[in-house]
Amino acid sequence: MVKKRIAVLFSGSGSNLQAILEQVHNKVFNQTHIEVALTICNKPDAYGITRAKNFGIKTIIIENKNFNSREEFDKALVEQIKLNSIDLVVLAGFMRILTPVFTTQIKAINLHPSILPLFKGAHAIDESFHSDMQIGGVSVHWVSEELDGGKLIAQRAFEREKDMSKEAWEKKIHAIEHEILPQSIVKILCEQGF
Repeated sequence: MVKKRIAVLFSGSGSNLQAILEQVHNKVFNQTHIEVALTICNKPDAYGITRAKNFGIKTIIIENKNFNSREEFDKALVEQIKLNSIDLVVLAGFMRILTPVFTTQIKAINLHPSILPLFKGAHAIDESFHSDMQIGGVSVHWVSEELDGGKLIAQRAFEREKDMSKEAWEKKIHAIEHEILPQSIVKILCEQGF
C-alpha cells in the first residue's frame, strides 16, 4: 500500500475542501491511500476551518497581511508544506497569486471556474456568465508562475440553458468543481511514477 499526503489551501467557505474530505480523505484508490494531512488558510474567519475541524484536521492559519511581500508569505507556506512531507498541494479557492518562491518548489494543482485559457483571474464566474459564450465550465491545472496558466489536467463544460440566471450558472460550476477536483487528485496520485 502506497501512502500519499495532500495539503489543501483555501481562503473561504471550503466547499471544495469538503468535497475532497468526503470523497478522497483516508480512502484507498488502486492500492494508494490518500490522506489530507494539512490544511492552510489565509483568512482566520473562513468557514472552511470548521469543515476541516469536523474531520479532525487542524488548519494552520497563515495570514498574508502579516507579511511584507508575496515572497515572504509564499516562503512561510513552503516551510509548512515541506515540514509536513506533502506529496501534492491542492489550491481549492485559495485567493492568492503565488510567486516563483512557491511555484518552483511545490507540486500544486489549482481549480478554476472557467474553461481555461478563457476568463483567467478572480472574476471568472462573472465574466463567463456575462459573456456571450454558450458554455461554461471548470478547469484543473498545474500551478505555474503564470496566473491560471499552468498545464491543464482536466476540464468539464456545460451548456448555457435558455434564460439561465447567474445563480444557476454559479451552482452548475460548483457542482462540477466538487466532482472534478477530487477525481483529478485521485488520477494524479494513482498514476505510475508520480
